[in-house]
Amino acid sequence: MRAGTICSGISGTKLLILGAILVWFFLFVLITYGVFRNDSTVDFSKQAENQRIDQILEQITLLNTELKDLKRQNEELKKLTEHQNEILNRQDRGESGKFQQKAEAELENVRKKAKEVLEKFEAQKEERKPEMVKVQPGEQGKKVWQLYSTQHEVARRSLDNSIRELYFYTLNQLEKHKDKEPVNAFYNHTLNQMLSLLAESSNFGSTVDNSGEWHQQALQNLSSFIQNRIKILQNPEDCAKARILLCDLNKGCGFGCQLHHVAYCLIVAAGTNRTMVFEKDGTDWRYSQKGWTSVFLPVTSCSHSAAVPANTNVQSWAGVEQTDRVVRLPIVDGLSHHPEHLPLSFPKQISEFLLAHHSNPPVYFIAHFIWYLMRNNEHMEKVLKEAEQKIPFGEGPIVGLQIRRTDKIGTEASFHSVPEYMKWAEHWFRIQEYRNNGTAIKRRVFIATDDPNAVKEAKEGYPNYEVFADTGIAQTAQVNSRYTDASLYGVITDIQMLSKCDYLVCTFSSQVCRVGFELMQVLKGDAGDLFHSLDDIYYYGGQLAHDEIAVEAYKAEKPDEIDLEVGDSVGIAGNHWDGFSKGQNRRTGKTGLYPSYKTREKWRIVNFGIFSSWNS
Repeated sequence: MRAGTICSGISGTKLLILGAILVWFFLFVLITYGVFRNDSTVDFSKQAENQRIDQILEQITLLNTELKDLKRQNEELKKLTEHQNEILNRQDRGESGKFQQKAEAELENVRKKAKEVLEKFEAQKEERKPEMVKVQPGEQGKKVWQLYSTQHEVARRSLDNSIRELYFYTLNQLEKHKDKEPVNAFYNHTLNQMLSLLAESSNFGSTVDNSGEWHQQALQNLSSFIQNRIKILQNPEDCAKARILLCDLNKGCGFGCQLHHVAYCLIVAAGTNRTMVFEKDGTDWRYSQKGWTSVFLPVTSCSHSAAVPANTNVQSWAGVEQTDRVVRLPIVDGLSHHPEHLPLSFPKQISEFLLAHHSNPPVYFIAHFIWYLMRNNEHMEKVLKEAEQKIPFGEGPIVGLQIRRTDKIGTEASFHSVPEYMKWAEHWFRIQEYRNNGTAIKRRVFIATDDPNAVKEAKEGYPNYEVFADTGIAQTAQVNSRYTDASLYGVITDIQMLSKCDYLVCTFSSQVCRVGFELMQVLKGDAGDLFHSLDDIYYYGGQLAHDEIAVEAYKAEKPDEIDLEVGDSVGIAGNHWDGFSKGQNRRTGKTGLYPSYKTREKWRIVNFGIFSSWNS
């Protein structure tokens, strides 16, 4: 019995050793393949190529370490094998009795040592696995792991956009006939399926493989970098020697418009490597007798007198190549020699990274200039904290509604009823429920408006919704009290509260809504799709032409439509949110409607020298 047991133990040990050798061989082949294979998904841009080289070097280092471990363990197993053979040879000489017990014990010891060698190897292998570098908010200089290629994310977003346009088209067609009995059931089933499909597409870009966390941390890292570069630009060592761009705060328009005007100045300053300084230090502001710093922090450490001493030669804007130290920038409406840096452009230095992580890079880029300008002073921060405490942020999703009425109706915008806003809010909540396997979600909306009646209508007409609003702010937004400190605090509060919501329903003709949407990009990462506009697409006053590229041909079917050929540039005027957009075909010069899904964005990617130090 003992001889049979010994032989069985010896056979098991040989199999264990043979198995270890096969595992090592397989590991060697696998690592070598991972290092030298031709990966068709690799993005060979400069940043991606450098990142891939780093990964290869890490893998080579890992391979060398494991080969050294392999050599050491081979030597250990060789000694164990020699010891085993010695036992077998002694047994072959016919020794028995006590020797068999001793031999069996020694063979068991061999098996244990071989097992320990393998376990040690596996443990060391686990310790050497590269960890994912996760960037915390505000950290700079750390790399974020590469989950998917840029091409993958661009393609995924393209698919998501096509699904969304199908949703708009289907919804529009069905709502024309939904009250007819045979159509009603079909309408409900189709709508449910479309909302479910949107939910699945949303999860694919956020929860699968923790891709949402990957995008968020990557964008937090980039946000810190951009804010730091703006801070350096705006705080030069010697104000009297720094290149200065003068900006007049008082453009003749409302708060959102004035803020976008100042952001335009700061963007041009960044594009031309100049420090932006307010005329009169921003003290002459129609919104407050105390000036810009009544609510915000100074935009620069340079006072006007320090940057532009008496008798300084101040020249009007003449273009990007202008060498004068101090230049005065006009409002964008009177600008000549338009720089390529104007919205909707974004820096080539961060373009590859942004296209991988954000659905609307121009909005994300613009948002950081708005964010820098809207750094609140101590008093404004206190006002905002008191307002935020009245809204249950963090207790569940909240949809922000910005309902614009009063002076803009009939001129810049059309009237939209409360049910129009609530329809899109309800659709969004239903999508979230589909995303969470049907779990019911409490309906909550925050309303920012210049019409107190809109708040009353929402509360009375939608009892299943919790409605949060400050009707006092709505009163101060009236035309007769708009340019007061109370009104200024109110509009800033509304914007900041909107930016903290999970989704926005508004009219993008309103600059207040667009500012809230812009701030969302810094707060939430990729919030490029977290809105529904009842009128315009996102735009920036004074922007350069917004073009798209046709990816599919189209033959006009109605007199108000236009033909498209693959590759045509189309200047988009707007999306009708019914499956069709309106624009001008640059090739034919004709303006009309075309299916929205047949075009893709034609990004404006230009050089911004101040961001050259970016390293993803």
